[in-house]
This record gives sequence, C-alpha cells and structure tokens, in this order.
Amino acid sequence: MTSPFEDLLPSTQRALLHRIATAQAEGRAPSLVAAVQRDGRTVWTGSRTCVEGHGPDPGTQYRIGSITKTFTAVLVMRLRDEGLLDLGDPLDKHLPGTGVGSEVTVAQLLAHTAGLAAETPAPWWERTPGTSRPGLGDVLGDQARMHPAGRTHHYSNPGYTLLGRLVEAVRGEPWGEVLRREVLGPLDLGRTSEQPQAPHAGGWAVHPWADVMLPEPSVDLGLMAPAGQLWSTTADLCRFAAFLAEGHDKVLGAESVREMRTPAAPASPGDPFGAYGLGLQIVQSGGRTLVGHTGSLPGFVAGLWVSVEDGVAAVALANATSGLSAPAVAADLIRIVVEAEPRIPEPWRPLPGAEVDRELLALTGPWFWGTSAYALTLVAGGGVELQPLRGNGRGSRFTARADGTWLGLDGYYLGETLRVVRREGGAVSHLDLGSFVFTREPYAPEDAIPGGVDEGGWRGL
Repeated sequence: MTSPFEDLLPSTQRALLHRIATAQAEGRAPSLVAAVQRDGRTVWTGSRTCVEGHGPDPGTQYRIGSITKTFTAVLVMRLRDEGLLDLGDPLDKHLPGTGVGSEVTVAQLLAHTAGLAAETPAPWWERTPGTSRPGLGDVLGDQARMHPAGRTHHYSNPGYTLLGRLVEAVRGEPWGEVLRREVLGPLDLGRTSEQPQAPHAGGWAVHPWADVMLPEPSVDLGLMAPAGQLWSTTADLCRFAAFLAEGHDKVLGAESVREMRTPAAPASPGDPFGAYGLGLQIVQSGGRTLVGHTGSLPGFVAGLWVSVEDGVAAVALANATSGLSAPAVAADLIRIVVEAEPRIPEPWRPLPGAEVDRELLALTGPWFWGTSAYALTLVAGGGVELQPLRGNGRGSRFTARADGTWLGLDGYYLGETLRVVRREGGAVSHLDLGSFVFTREPYAPEDAIPGGVDEGGWRGL
C-alpha cells in the first residue's frame, strides 16, 4: 500500500529552506544546493545563490572531494565479493613494490588504519595538477608510514591512491573506466564524472574579512583521483545514498554495504567525524547514527549523510573553500525531517505460517545466564533474538544455519554460534552461546552448569 505521507509538509519544507538559506547567508557561499531523500525517493530539493535568478538545480555539478573515497571503497568491496582478494590480504600480494610494508592490509587502507601519512609531500596536492606526482613514490614520499599498521586511525589521502591502483592492478583497467562501468552505470549516476560537465559550479574562495571572491584552481588530480577527483549532483548523490542504505544487486549486496557501514576504526582523539567503516564515516548526530562522507577541495565543500534507521538521507553541496559546513547542513536536514515527520511504523503482522517451527517456538521465552534474565524471541526468516530483560546485558540477533545452529549478526556475539544442547532422550538441556550456558532457571541443580551447583541450593543469610 502506498504511503499517504510521500510529500513533506509545507512547514517541513519551509524549515529545510530556512536552514539552507541561513547556511548560505552566514557561510557566505556563492551557492548552495541540497536535497533530502526519504525511503529511496527524493522528497525535497532547494538551493540558494548570490546571483539572482541563477540558482543551481539538482542536475548542477559540484566537486565532491573525499566523497570520492566511498566510490573507490565500493570498487574494492566488489573485488572482495568476487573472490579476487580478501580484505585481510597484504597490499603487496596484489600491488607489490609500493614501499608501504608487507603488513599493510586492504582493510586497513579502507579504514585509514594503515599508518600512512595524511597528505602527499609538497606541493599541496589539491591545488597542483597530478602531472607533478607521476609515480607512487611522488605520492607516498620517503616516509610513507607514520604509525604502526593497524594500531591508529589516521586519515590518509595517499592510502586511497593505493586502493585506486589496487583496483587498476586487479582489473587491468584505469580506475575511472572501472568506476563508470561497475558503479556509475548500474546506479544510473549519469551526472557523476571525473571532469566537470556543464552545467557545473565554479569553485571560489571568499575573503575572510571582506565580501569579495577569488576563483580557485580546478585541477586533474592524477594518481590522487581515487581520493577526491569526482564531480556530482544532488540528484546522483541521492541515488548513491539509497544504494548505501539498501545495496544494489548489480553493484554490492545489502550485506556488503552493511559491512561498509560497520565501524572498523574508532575516531582519533579530537577527531570530530566519529568512527570510520570501510570507506564510510560514521557519526552520532542528534541521537541518531549517520553514515556517509564529507568532502572538500579548493572551492568546494560537500556532505552526504544517511540515517538508515529513519530511511532519510540528505546531500548538501557548496562552491566555497571555507565558511560553510556542508556536512553539518546535511545532518541538520535529516534532523529536521525526522523530528517533524517521524517514520510511520509498518503494521504489525504475524509470522508467515511456514516460518512457525513448533520446536523453535518452544525455545522462546526466558533464559538465564547465571542469574541474568534474557528473552529469546523469534524473528522473520527463521532467526532468533536474545536480549536482556533488564540492565545493559549483551544482546544479539541470530540467523539460522542449515545445521540447526544460529550465527550472531551483531553486538557482542557477532559471528558467534548459538546452539541447543539436548539431554539423552532429546529434551532440551540448555543453550550454548560461545561456551556460555543459558538455562531455563538460574542455577537449577539438574542443569549442566560449568563448575556445578552448590548442593545446599539457594539460602538466606
């Protein structure tokens, strides 16, 4: 049934317009364009500009800077899903001779934990053409590694150059060609490109103490392209946001994009951008988790965030070097929509009859880990959920395996096995979860409690 709430309320639309108008005015940006998507559908677009009558539209290109890294990460995850590499592989296995060390892995590069430098050696790579850095040695410098691999989250632009070269080495084609064929084409991102295509915004620097502007250079980044080259539009980035929330059968499945959204590295001390997944930033904003990426290059700032739980995404793009935080604007647009028009829950429906297993149903209800009470409940698809009944215990969801066990999907028990242990004759003795014993009663004498149960039983003082 189609939702009757597809369009935003006029009051919500006005609040969104007010937010971007305030951002453009106070941030002194030549122009700002933004969009909001809900449940995979763009429900609002808006723009502000300093030139009357020439506001950008959802098809106007802006440079998106480091949002490019998420596209590069998708290409690497595709290689993994095809079995052409493993995230735990050392980079040298597929791209030898880089000089970063044999212990640096693909996963560490994706999560910025490889210990590489944040930037290239001088000159400033964002304002100089890629021809000034013709080889990896020019990108990495004499000291490619600054920290032990796998120990510290240290954002690295050269790290994504290495990932781009990895894609090229495995595919045997330039990064840009692989990107167009494997991501941009299937996702219908026809206005996302390596070079600007009209109509596009020009990049500007605004003087910090006067209302005057200066054009910023727009250079081809060469080897650094996988870290920040792309131009895109709010329309294309909304489609990309829908992919990051749900996956796409021709690009990456839902499980793989969920893996990208899972924290792989904590934030560094003082880092305002929170944790990092595999090519995705993960932040807490207004009590909700946002995933996406920020971006900036001289003349441009960009922000793309998705609240998967709320089904809302937002994009904000501006053509100013500084003064306006496009990521903060995008986060605020999500907050405005979610608070003004919270998602309408789906109707409760009973499980399909084919999924009601009588033996499994008999396992539901309370279980005790020691004296801590838990509840086992059934979920759709033959899975179960084990959650504490009070306090802050360790809960997880589990999916059914063919051998009658369940695999942990999240939380403390991610990847752990839940199994039913039976007595002779077939009666259920207890649940075994990663060696932890869950029983129907706390410390019942007949239960198989490691260490045994005191013969005197429960007693008072």
